[in-house]
Amino acid sequence: MEPVVTVPERRKSGPRVLTVLLAIFLGLLVGAGAFAIFLRQATRGVWDRIATAVSGRALEVNVSQPTLVDRIQRLQRLETVTYTMDKVVEGARTSEVLPDFLVGDKLLLSVHGQAIAGVDLTELKPSDVTVSGKSVHVRLPEAQIFVSALDNGKTRVYSRSTGIFVPADPDLESEVRAKAEEDLRNSALSAGILDTAHKNAASTLTTLLLNLGFEQVQVD
Repeated sequence: MEPVVTVPERRKSGPRVLTVLLAIFLGLLVGAGAFAIFLRQATRGVWDRIATAVSGRALEVNVSQPTLVDRIQRLQRLETVTYTMDKVVEGARTSEVLPDFLVGDKLLLSVHGQAIAGVDLTELKPSDVTVSGKSVHVRLPEAQIFVSALDNGKTRVYSRSTGIFVPADPDLESEVRAKAEEDLRNSALSAGILDTAHKNAASTLTTLLLNLGFEQVQVD
């Protein structure tokens, strides 16, 4: 009787191959996504140079002056600084002959106000923007105070005293408020609000232009 030779059954390798192929596919997909994100984010400095070398791309800057001017002008009134004032302002009606306790009218107003300044970029002219390759020079319009007003919700009459022989003057409070608004504006100007507004606007615009791809930016 001839001996029986048993041949081992081959293991099924189909599922394992599919698993390996799926892992390779997913790895390639993740790698491609990461590479795409890298190319999109690497727009400046050494990373941009690396991305350029790897992908063969070159950074393109839109040097069209009208387009750049239009983009800056879209920022419109760029508010860059706020000045706040809290103080007590006095107003009075007095007589050169009779004492205040008889005919005087005195009002103390506790005021809270804000002055907001910035640069109106709609006033930017094409001649204010000079583009040369990846360099740009922008001359900003003059800074200005956009708003200078009291906060009525936080402004109130602190005290009021009226003489025995006279009624309270209904116009006195409005005159004191007008004086307070003038003081607010003058105080903001004395504190250098326009200079600060110009510097802040220049900083904001510099950041914008760098993000657009310019390498040398001068804003004054």
